[in-house]
Amino acid sequence: MTATNQPPPRYFALLPAAGVGARMAANGPKQYLTVGGKPMLRHAVDAFRASALVTHTYVVVSPDDGVIDSVLPPELDGVTVLRVGGATRMDSVLNGLRALDGVLTGSDLVMVHDAARPGLTPALIAKLIHGVGGDPAGGLLAMPVVDTIKRSAPATDGSSISAATVPRDGLWAAQTPQMFSYALLLRALGSAPDANAITDDASAVEMLGYAPRLIEGHPRNLKVTLPADIRIAEMYLANKED
Repeated sequence: MTATNQPPPRYFALLPAAGVGARMAANGPKQYLTVGGKPMLRHAVDAFRASALVTHTYVVVSPDDGVIDSVLPPELDGVTVLRVGGATRMDSVLNGLRALDGVLTGSDLVMVHDAARPGLTPALIAKLIHGVGGDPAGGLLAMPVVDTIKRSAPATDGSSISAATVPRDGLWAAQTPQMFSYALLLRALGSAPDANAITDDASAVEMLGYAPRLIEGHPRNLKVTLPADIRIAEMYLANKED
């Protein structure tokens, strides 16, 4: 058997948290809304901090963010705040990656996670890492679509009607974290033609011809988008068994 001198892979988390959360109809950014007793962002960060597989966690916020220090105090172990947030999610992730030039190597693995997914657990992080393994295309947590999917069309009164039923075979709903090597993710986002069209990192990687692995996630890892989602997230957070 041939011995290798390659060091073990290192895993880092990157959370873009510069959004305003317009659909939540809240007074401030939704990542700071309290869910289950603490801000959503802190739930997500604490999941990475609790994972023995994660080397360090980086959080990208707007340069003028005045709340982050109360949510993630500077003395918090294992977390660094990067005040380089951009106009779009992709801009924030890309700015964060560029800020880590010289800190991360090209082969380091970066897990990008939505700050508004408070239900992440160390077990799901481990499932993603072990499921992707050494696949150079990376991978992401996702859920197979189980509902019947309809394609809508506008009705004459301005509402929507069902125009067609879309086969759900092979359809998955993307979650996060989404994990790729630092070099691949930097190249994919840096070459993406339209930041507004990149709603997740996997889509940018796919544009380069890669096929990331789909690792089955969990319903508890939902993205809090609408006010009603908060109660659902709290139900999962209250159940430590999930």
